[in-house]
Amino acid sequence: MKSVALHTLGCKLNYSETSTLAKQFEGKGMKLGQYGEKTDVFVLNTCSVTDNADRECRQIIRSVLRKNPDTYVIVTGCYAQLQPEEISRIDGVDLILGSKEKLRLFDYLENFDTESPSCVFKENGAKIYVSGLDEVNSEISAAYSADIDSRTRAFLKIQDGCDYNCTFCTIPLARGGSRSLPLETVLDNAKKIIDAGYKEIILTGVNTGDYKYSDSDSKETKKLIDVLYGLDKLGIDRVRISSIEPNLLTDEIISLVKSSERFCRHFHIPLQSGDAEVLKLMRRRYNVELYRNLIHKLNEELPDAGIGVDVIIGFPGETDEYFNNTAEFLSGLNISYLHVFSYSERKNTLAAGFGNKVDIRTRRNRSEILRSISAKKKYDFYSKYIGSRQSVLFETSVVRIDGKDYIEGWTSNYIRVKTPYNPALQNKIKEVELNNLNGIGPADCSL
Repeated sequence: MKSVALHTLGCKLNYSETSTLAKQFEGKGMKLGQYGEKTDVFVLNTCSVTDNADRECRQIIRSVLRKNPDTYVIVTGCYAQLQPEEISRIDGVDLILGSKEKLRLFDYLENFDTESPSCVFKENGAKIYVSGLDEVNSEISAAYSADIDSRTRAFLKIQDGCDYNCTFCTIPLARGGSRSLPLETVLDNAKKIIDAGYKEIILTGVNTGDYKYSDSDSKETKKLIDVLYGLDKLGIDRVRISSIEPNLLTDEIISLVKSSERFCRHFHIPLQSGDAEVLKLMRRRYNVELYRNLIHKLNEELPDAGIGVDVIIGFPGETDEYFNNTAEFLSGLNISYLHVFSYSERKNTLAAGFGNKVDIRTRRNRSEILRSISAKKKYDFYSKYIGSRQSVLFETSVVRIDGKDYIEGWTSNYIRVKTPYNPALQNKIKEVELNNLNGIGPADCSL
């Protein structure tokens, strides 16, 4: 039996689409191998959110080809959409597919034959199939996937693309404008996930909160709240909303999460900067007051909610004063953790042409300061729940630490929990007592 290995970089949306590709290969009679194994075909679904992401893509491709020079290499995803010629210069890459072509992969494997000695035939040079942005904008493909832990959590794609055009971001160039799947399609895919035995659905999209679908029959425009109401009726144990823009997290969504036990008490809300001037330079669609008021509202309405925050440091024009404003703003918020990103210049973005660049060393120092704040926030949040009983969805994988086997899982409000391995816990939601922080400690977060 011929084999294929698939590897994913980047967002949860990419993972859902890779899983759809995996199902397509299985449907063609191919065995799914693990990344790092020798297989007949290798598929890399790429990210291009930072320069480091691009570099990692190239490193992975070259590493795979060093170990297995005869494997047929397919590269797709955002990096492939934005820089196909750059990828084609890597000797050994066979096929490069853009965003529109990704989920129609077999339309471009003209000589695909699982019965042949090599399954697909390597040729000199890569074939490139990358549609222009106008064609990418014209459609959206459905996708849903398992997390890395089988039959525990599944990513459900509901939306793709983005209309926001922030000055630092290439996503609209790679994935096009915002468009959404029909509500009926979303709920049908959710039912398939539930029937397959998953306990948690994670809603994914480039801009999940911007879900908007005009129903031609009812003439109504469906929004994210309609998706949530529909999922609430299906019987899934848990629904988790992935990253959502602060201006799109409405009172109605908060009220539904508060009233229903199905929705996880967890929000990941991008901030990007806590300084008003930097937010303007970024062209974000909110200000610091809106963000502060939203966090305060969540603290009041859902005091047990875990709240994660994305922040970009080192944006062009970010002075020491502006950075300190961000650090002080974050220190004063009742949040759970930060995802800290160092600004990365991207081609064809407005910010790439901005002056007043922040040097790399300063970016690194600022990143460390915010990571220190994040460590303290996480410690404080976890500490509140020592001695409490929490429902944990345990995963199916075994984690080996210091010679001992453990099983891990997540609480509704996104606390990572582990306990000595017991196979009876796999893919089960169990109430447990949280009894220690297990190495998670406070940090020196002085500015």
